[in-house]
Amino acid sequence: MIDFVSVLDQHARTRGDRLALRADGRDWSYAELAETTRRAAAVLQACGVGPGDRVALFNFNTPGFVFALFGAWRLQAAVVPVNHKLQAPEVEYVLQHSGAKVCLADAALAPVARRVGGSVRWLVTAGEAEGIESFDALLARAAAHDAGGAVPAGDTPAEVLYTSGTTGRPKGCLHSHANLFHTAICCAAAVSLTPADRNLTAMPIWHSSPLNNWFLGTLLMGGANVLMREYAPQAFIETLARDRITFTFGAPIAFLAPLQAVPDLQRHDLSAMRLWTCGGGPLSAENTRRLAAGYKTDRIMQVYGMTESGPMGTVLYPEEAIAKAGSIGRCGTAGVLLELRREDGSPCRAGEVGEIHLRSAAMMQGYLDDPGATAQAFTPDGWYRSGDMARIDADGYMFIADRAKDMIVTGGENVYSKEVEDALSAHADVLEAAVIGRPHPDWGETVMAIVVARPGSGLDEAGLKAFLEPRLARYKVPRIYEFRDALPHTPSGKVQKHLLRQ
Repeated sequence: MIDFVSVLDQHARTRGDRLALRADGRDWSYAELAETTRRAAAVLQACGVGPGDRVALFNFNTPGFVFALFGAWRLQAAVVPVNHKLQAPEVEYVLQHSGAKVCLADAALAPVARRVGGSVRWLVTAGEAEGIESFDALLARAAAHDAGGAVPAGDTPAEVLYTSGTTGRPKGCLHSHANLFHTAICCAAAVSLTPADRNLTAMPIWHSSPLNNWFLGTLLMGGANVLMREYAPQAFIETLARDRITFTFGAPIAFLAPLQAVPDLQRHDLSAMRLWTCGGGPLSAENTRRLAAGYKTDRIMQVYGMTESGPMGTVLYPEEAIAKAGSIGRCGTAGVLLELRREDGSPCRAGEVGEIHLRSAAMMQGYLDDPGATAQAFTPDGWYRSGDMARIDADGYMFIADRAKDMIVTGGENVYSKEVEDALSAHADVLEAAVIGRPHPDWGETVMAIVVARPGSGLDEAGLKAFLEPRLARYKVPRIYEFRDALPHTPSGKVQKHLLRQ
């Protein structure tokens, strides 16, 4: 089994002087990156981290995330990337459920970290925070750790990525080193990554696609990874031009926003860009044309997948983008098998709607400490049930029809309505609430809440927003509110969301 620590060390020996990482105004060659991650391993080991332990990473896109990622892997520990937009109760659940021993946090997130309970040991990076030890300072003093050439077995856990669940509690998708390696190989092949490529990670690196597909895919091939601390339209375009980026991945809104927000877009030299890869929701024909005209390119590609699948799924290549606009691509990429199945498990014909089923070596091992949910996620013959309903056309292209798991995708972020409904229902003046996704031309969907308030309470939109903001990540807080006297129900008492969507 080849793991990414071995890959990094091989690059350090064979192309040690080549650019490996650029972030925060500084460069690291492959030799420097390998040596720094050995020191990161020593820091984590001094904190008590060893084989089988878990290290949480609560960061923006910073070099500290990368150092700790490989430092943990050198110790045969697994990493737990944590959404930096979460609030303290949400972070606390992830840390406790994953059993993380150490949590590396961005200094800007220290106010959230201080409100998190539990016994996890905190370290801060990318700045200082009073009362929390500095990972960067420890790293500067540490001697390189030597693991003695230990290589993790393929089924050794490498990461636990949390994804929202219909119960309102996120589930931890457990991926092995073999899963990650297969993901990176297939993605590098799908977009023909080479050592000459420079990948910009502008989307959050704790997301499965920026990390597993593209950061690790670029590193696998010996290319350069450039980190943008946090996405902003103007800075995104400036970084693409300044650093001669050749490849980047983003949610549709990340590519659409600069068309409006960057008035001098055409002044920036983006000629090095050979591929714009879009995920998190299908592009309409109109938006595909907008991107092509705005960036003067015909190199726009769409991908589909989910955290559980690596994420691996389908690809809509640039030459197909206009003719099959709105599609998520053909049924499967290299290394992935995909079927559209009816409820009885039989395959769908062209024009029928069914559930997307996937199978590949990138698939998660299962949900952490949740055998029941794991069993429900897979068919008896080993296929992952995505919960996404789609139809297939006569040419084999797939079009999302609905989401069986009632998920809202807004700007590339996944929001499950049950979690938001539970937060709304905690308000004393909310009698009942339903949350749905409302179509949005740029964001894909936006979160909408339909609320039944206690009569005479005077509850309004501003009051609900103020109540939710400390309880939910910002992207989960509804942007649209509608107040009604009652919600439509089935005879058994379930809210009829299809009527609300209509």
